[in-house]
This record gives sequence, C-alpha cells and structure tokens, in this order.
Amino acid sequence: MTSRSSLLPPDAASLRRPAVVRLAWLCAGLGMLVLLVAASVAFGARPVSLADIVAALSGDVSDVSTAAVVARIPRTVLAILVGAALALSGAGLQAVTRNPLADPGIFGVSAGASLAVVSGIAFFGIANAYGYIVLGIAGAAVASVFVYTVGSIGRGGATPLKLALAGAATTAACTSLVSAVLLPRVDILETFRFWQIGGVGGATWDRIGIVVPFLAVGALLCALTARGMNSLALGDDVATGLGEHVFRTRLVAAAGAVVLAGAATAIAGPIGFVGLVVPHLCRLLVGTDHRWLLPFSAIVGAGLLLAADVIGRVVARPEEIEVGIVTAIIGAPVFIWIVRRQRVRAL
Repeated sequence: MTSRSSLLPPDAASLRRPAVVRLAWLCAGLGMLVLLVAASVAFGARPVSLADIVAALSGDVSDVSTAAVVARIPRTVLAILVGAALALSGAGLQAVTRNPLADPGIFGVSAGASLAVVSGIAFFGIANAYGYIVLGIAGAAVASVFVYTVGSIGRGGATPLKLALAGAATTAACTSLVSAVLLPRVDILETFRFWQIGGVGGATWDRIGIVVPFLAVGALLCALTARGMNSLALGDDVATGLGEHVFRTRLVAAAGAVVLAGAATAIAGPIGFVGLVVPHLCRLLVGTDHRWLLPFSAIVGAGLLLAADVIGRVVARPEEIEVGIVTAIIGAPVFIWIVRRQRVRAL
C-alpha cells in the first residue's frame, strides 16, 4: 500500500520494552481518565459542589445543580467513546499506510463522512442518528478509497507524501461541497453549524446506544489485526515472509479505522487532530507494539477529548467553546512538530 521507504520504521527497542513499564503507563492513563471523568461531571457552565454530585449519582435530581450533573453524564460518556474511536482510527491508519501524518481528518476520511451526512440530510431527509451513522461510515469509506486511488497514481505507488497530499485535497474539496450544500438551506445550516465544528454537547443515551455497536465493531477489527500491524511495520516483503497476509491485514485494519472515524464523525461532527496526536504520544510511552499501543491510544484519546471538552466549558463560561476548536488549537502545533521532525530525519 505504501513504498518501502517508510517514515515509520520498526522500533526494535520499543518492541522489547518491559511489560511492567507498559502496564504502569496503562494504569497511569486509566487513573488520569478517571480524574478527567470527575472533572467533566463537576465543571461546566454552572458550578456544582461535591454534595450536588453525590446527590445526583444517588438519583436525586430535585434541584438545578443535581440536574446539571445528570445531564453531563451522557456528554462525558460520548466524549470518551468519540475520543477513543478517533485515536484508534488514527493509530490504525498510521499502521496501514506506514505514514506518521495519517489521521482521519488529514486523510479526508472525516470530511467524506461529513459530506455524506450533510447530503443525506439535505437531499434525502435523513433525520435520525442511525441514518447519520450509516451515511458517515459510507462517506468515510468512499473518501478513503478515493484518497488511496489518487495517491497510488504515478511512480512509486501510494507513497506517504502522495497519500497526505491526496488526503488534504480531498478534505478541502469535501469541506467546500459541505458549505455549498448547507448555505442555500438556512434551516439545515442553523441546525448543524455547531456540528460542523465538532462537539459532544447535546449527547443523549439514545444516540450513545445507537453508535456503540458500530464503534465496538470498528475497535474489534483493529484489535484483531494488532499483531499484523506489527508485521506491516517491517515492510511488505518481510511481513509476507513471516506468514502475514498483507492485503487481508491492511483491508481489515483499514475497515476498522474507517468504521470508527465514520461513526464518530456522524455522531459528534468532524473533530480533528485526535487521531494524529494521540498515537505519536503513546508510541513515546509504550512503544510501537500495537497490542499495547491500541488500548493505550484509546485511553489517552478518551482523556484528551474529555480534557478539551472541560477546557471549552470552563474558559468561556457561561458560554462554551466547541471541542473541535480546542483539539485544533492543541493539534496544530503538534502537527508542525511532526512534519519538522520527519524532515530532519529525512536529511
């Protein structure tokens, strides 16, 4: 799928990293996630006390403060699910393409899902979460196939640079088409102008229940190919020599990443940079073994989106900054750092 001159060479030292170190980081990530869950429930446009939180968790919603706590719980759960899904999708795409810049946003996957959802709403009257998710996954799949096809044209096949350029062009085109569809439709534009930015506000248990099976399938596909992703990092020829079915592994892993990105985008809007930033950070801590990298990425991705949501609620109180804006502020400098780092390594 990519040239043999990969920007993500296998890291033998990190593959041999002691399990106790990885387990320690995993536990630390879980501990941080628990703290962020508590912060997500406690902080918002309306301050609440510890007594309010305890009363709300006990089932008492007799006043506004406890009702606010109860309302934040679905939002917190959705942030965990979407953050974990985007991080897993990014890690899967980076493994499949052997490209450190792979991300659902940069590769046009999220933009394709957005265009499909908006088109379904505007032209077919789709008005339920299930329809959004199906359209989002279909749009993400079409966009990913298109990006890979365009990136494969010419000498060298689908090189990391050509895939990144094709993804950027696809993202720009899909974003323009979304605007073209929405601008003449004032009713739809008003409803989905915040969805376009990306956020987890307005979460309900019904929407969460609909999206969970799709996210579970995507996560399972990625988990089943974790060992195969390690083989892909060694190059196609070596992976084949080790008995790995390269095409099947790439297909299943890519399908999992597309399902995760499409479903997450459909339910929360196009949230960028989570799939790019999180896998790179996790590789520094637990190494490149995807059997550890994938679960750790899911935990850190969930924590990052929760933190971004809490920050967006606190800094603009009583208004909110959508989580997609906060992740872009965090992710853009990291993206520049990754590009500069890869240039230095290439010289």
